[in-house]
Amino acid sequence: MSYFTFENKQVYYQELGDGTPLLLLHGNTASSNMFGEIVKQYLPKHKVILIDFLGHGKSQRLEEFPNDLWFFEAQQVIQFLEEKKYTQVDLIGSSGGALVAINVALERPDLVHKVIADSFEGETPIQEFTANIVEQREESKKDKGAIGFYSFMHGDDWAHVVDCDTLAILNHGKEIGRFFHKPLQSLLPPLLLTGSKGDEFVCNIDINFFEKTYGAMIEKIGHGDYFIFSKGGHPAMLSNQKEFVALSKTFLLN
Repeated sequence: MSYFTFENKQVYYQELGDGTPLLLLHGNTASSNMFGEIVKQYLPKHKVILIDFLGHGKSQRLEEFPNDLWFFEAQQVIQFLEEKKYTQVDLIGSSGGALVAINVALERPDLVHKVIADSFEGETPIQEFTANIVEQREESKKDKGAIGFYSFMHGDDWAHVVDCDTLAILNHGKEIGRFFHKPLQSLLPPLLLTGSKGDEFVCNIDINFFEKTYGAMIEKIGHGDYFIFSKGGHPAMLSNQKEFVALSKTFLLN
């Protein structure tokens, strides 16, 4: 297994195949294991790179996650790309990983070719989600399906990972409240935003949540596009895997 060092801690990564570098970024309470099935769909046109953010998966654990979690994870990505001397990397981030991908593109556009940001909240947290996060996470820790997911992502200490993530989300909502450090107007790389109509995190809030949120973001950025799948849940890239792969390949390779 391969690791790089970030703030004196070990971050796991994996590189598969050859071709244009494509970095897949996992979401909250997940790890690079979430991409196990979809990775092969991008070979051999891409060299697929996977990372487990600190505190997740095969990476070294943290006692607690920083409140500015998605910027902290973006800094890990930037350091990795610098150390490996990668430039013009394609990024696909899903859920929390989408926030990371956009942060990377905002901070270091010189390292990024194109960005796909899938199934995320927009510029700011969804208040309804944050307000209920503790109750929802406690329920998930009793659900066999969720436990199976968490365990597959992280191993036996999955509950610690979930609790750290829950606290970071709560504190971020109270103390920070915005996901990006730089204005969206400064984002340079080509951008595609994706989501699903049936995304369980947003469909009960507004069935047109992604259209409204993504549309406002793209208007602010001044370029980019979005695509909302008519079916599927969270995240769109896995619940609509076949269609997402086709869409993303067209976007990335043209």
